[in-house]
Amino acid sequence: MASKHTLFRIFYRLGFTPWDGHPLAQSLRDIVEGTDVTAALPAGSVLEAGCGTGDCSIYLAQHGWIVTAVDFVSTPLTRARAKAAAAGLSIEFIQADVTRLSSAGLGDNFALIVDNGCLHNMSDNDRDSYVREVSAVAAPDAQLLIVAFVPGGRLGVRGVDRTEMERRFAPAWTLLSAGDERELDRAEKTPARYYLFQRAG
Repeated sequence: MASKHTLFRIFYRLGFTPWDGHPLAQSLRDIVEGTDVTAALPAGSVLEAGCGTGDCSIYLAQHGWIVTAVDFVSTPLTRARAKAAAAGLSIEFIQADVTRLSSAGLGDNFALIVDNGCLHNMSDNDRDSYVREVSAVAAPDAQLLIVAFVPGGRLGVRGVDRTEMERRFAPAWTLLSAGDERELDRAEKTPARYYLFQRAG
């Protein structure tokens, strides 16, 4: 069976990248821009895990965040760098594996970590590593936003449910809120949910 790295390289080579170009998650916009009842999170350092061609990273940089973004495939990173340069933005795009973040030299004080559809297709072992590595690079009071398809929602994507999310991230992280991610539902026609965690101490 081909590795996850090989599969995504093949997808990019074929131009089969259905995850590119979908609307930004409303849950992310709520964090960055605030809502009628919640203030925007003050801009600081942010890590995007599995950044693809960089649309989310560009949005964050446009709103004052200092952005580091990682993906383990080089092709989307090349496109992301070109898009950021065209927009006049300084974003650090790094080829790295999210299950090995602490050895990638990224630092360990990110105030916000964003994952738009990275965790939800991982194996159990990779999910264990992901939680460990995200925790290793997070600031003590960091927030973590994960947007993921539900199990059975999309052919070929494993998905993840709330019970598993809470189990995997406790006790290091506290779930602040979770709910339907309607912007992605409309675009993808696949049920998606967001999970917003805060580092617990």
